[in-house]
Amino acid sequence: MSMCCCCCNTIPLTPQTPTTTIITTLNNNSTSLTQLKQLHTQILRTHLSPTFLYHRLLLSSLSLPSPSAINYALSVFSHLPQPPPPPISNKVFRFLSRSSEPRKTLLAYEIVRRRQGVVGLDRFCFPPLFKAVARVYDFEIGVELHGLVEKLGFADDPFIQTGLMRMYATCGRVFQARVVFDKMLHRDVVAWSTMVDGYCQSGFFGDVLRLFEEMKSSNVEPDKMILVSVVSACGRAGNLSYGKAIHDFIIETCAEIDPHLGSALVTMYANCGCMDIARQVYDSMPWKNVVISTNLVSGYSKLGQIKEARLVFDQMVEKDLVCWSAMISGYSESDQPQEALNLFKEMQTVGILPDQVTMLSVISACAHLGALDKAKWVHVYVNRNGFGRALPINNALIDMYAKCGSLDGAHEIFDKMRRRNVISWTSMINAFAIHGDASNALSFFNKMKDENVEPNWITFVGVLYACSHAGLVDEGRKIFSSMIHEHNITPKHEHYGCMVDLFGRAGLLREALEIIETMPLVPNAVIWGSLMAACRINGESELGEFAANQLLEIEPDHDGALVMLSNLCAKEKKWENVGNIRNLMKQRGVSKERGYSKIELHNEIHEFLIADKKHKESDQIYKKLYEVVDELKLVGYAPNTDNVLVDLKEEEKRDVILWHSEKLALCYGLLTEGKGSCIRIVKNLRVCEDCHTFIKLVAKVYEIEIVVRDRTRFHHYKGGVCSCKDYW
Repeated sequence: MSMCCCCCNTIPLTPQTPTTTIITTLNNNSTSLTQLKQLHTQILRTHLSPTFLYHRLLLSSLSLPSPSAINYALSVFSHLPQPPPPPISNKVFRFLSRSSEPRKTLLAYEIVRRRQGVVGLDRFCFPPLFKAVARVYDFEIGVELHGLVEKLGFADDPFIQTGLMRMYATCGRVFQARVVFDKMLHRDVVAWSTMVDGYCQSGFFGDVLRLFEEMKSSNVEPDKMILVSVVSACGRAGNLSYGKAIHDFIIETCAEIDPHLGSALVTMYANCGCMDIARQVYDSMPWKNVVISTNLVSGYSKLGQIKEARLVFDQMVEKDLVCWSAMISGYSESDQPQEALNLFKEMQTVGILPDQVTMLSVISACAHLGALDKAKWVHVYVNRNGFGRALPINNALIDMYAKCGSLDGAHEIFDKMRRRNVISWTSMINAFAIHGDASNALSFFNKMKDENVEPNWITFVGVLYACSHAGLVDEGRKIFSSMIHEHNITPKHEHYGCMVDLFGRAGLLREALEIIETMPLVPNAVIWGSLMAACRINGESELGEFAANQLLEIEPDHDGALVMLSNLCAKEKKWENVGNIRNLMKQRGVSKERGYSKIELHNEIHEFLIADKKHKESDQIYKKLYEVVDELKLVGYAPNTDNVLVDLKEEEKRDVILWHSEKLALCYGLLTEGKGSCIRIVKNLRVCEDCHTFIKLVAKVYEIEIVVRDRTRFHHYKGGVCSCKDYW
């Protein structure tokens, strides 16, 4: 074996160097790898070959914290003059199984088997070997070791059984772990803990709770690790009653609630939607570390209680990346995307660097906001900070650009991706769908299948959505059928909802109703809502009233259904009935969702409500509005007040229709944007017929492009034409 010996801090290598000097040096904790190699050379040159020197050299090299030292140790191990006895091999196995390179444990095992067969193994070698197998998820080696355990007669050793259980559970074979557990004659708390943890890892939370009851019946006292696992299982299973019982058990047995147990309790109550109890547990703790506080922030955020989440966040003395990410995600998922972006910038100012999870929340917030300039800024940040090649990030960027109105941007991301998965293709199909480009959505769907990427149920939602918004009824029928018969995907509510929408938009209301009546699932609010909306568009009052009433049976306080009934009465001039419905809404605390429109100009978001006069340039905006109306009248525009279903004079109805939020946002854009520019608007509700006509004419008269994202899709207006072809 050739060893390098020319380095600094050398040890004099002379034939007279005694064995005791070598031993003394080997026992020195500060010995480096270079020095060990020099000692190895000295041993070889002087023909000193006591076995214990090689063993000492081996163990000293293992204690050094570097990958090269591990490789050197394996080299020494494989070239020992005499095969090592089991105690030495076991020390090597134990060290390597705990190291940063656990697979090297299996290499050491192969060396022993190659040189000694099973003679070099005893019962103490198997626990570290099972540990290494679990860390590298090498199930086949694990099964081989299990067979060897049985062959050597070690199967009843409790330490081996526990290691075997942990290996099976970690490799996802929890039922095989249970077989080992059931064969154990003596189960200590570690064995119970291993089995409980195995069920938790595999998501069998009901089994966790049953096993815990079995454990209590066996008179084994659970330790805190088991209690943490059981409490966590209750939270993940949503089993509040059992979670409370475990909490009572903890209090009754006087078990101290340490940070790990306290964090588990807070998370359990939060996952079960009991934030009041979660807060009580949190407030009762004398110490509040960053983990417990973050769990409380996440719990509030998931329930949409964003103010409470921010209050806890602001009170935290120390905040780590996970905490910042949780708060950013909370804002992103609670319809407050601008706050998410503001907090992200604040996080940067305090020197916290984001990870992929943070960036996914930031990208999602930007997509929800719909501001293209901010989307471009986020994209630049992603590339500059090393996230640009991550597959989940690129998938999210496709969605972000699509929802910010840039189909070209989404397409560019897709084209540059080195690797794509089903989410990548689905994101691109959805992008085409929401922009009304059904042709490309179907083309990408076929390309996806040509490249042997199997579409999932979400992919079919996107394709059916594209067909629905383009009026491709026959194509939609074929795709729905192929999903069931060719791809073996059972339709979900989302697919039936798309089919109802497909028929409804095409005016085939009886076919839409037939889908609802024959589907094997119970129709939900979304499906009845789709039929109700189709009836409104097609002027089918009787069926629309029926759909609205069906919807109200599911959600009695559904604002859309109550407004629909009110509008039906208004169309028939039944103002008394309109008043009754509105009084009912008032009594129930139900209000119609207020329409708003947002426009991004000069890197700033401006929001408008109907008849809004809060903007600092309000006077100029309304002046511009009436100028635009006068211009449009010259090309045939006349305000359409048919959908103003309130008891007003015609002139008042005209003002109401002209003061819609998207018109105000558009006119604000016209104050600064000239010919050839592009104005982008985001609206939270469906664009009404009058605004649709108004914006088409503005695009033609002022020679600009206008992109509007409403509740369900994008409208690209150019030259007096909309990309939706007036089918929306």
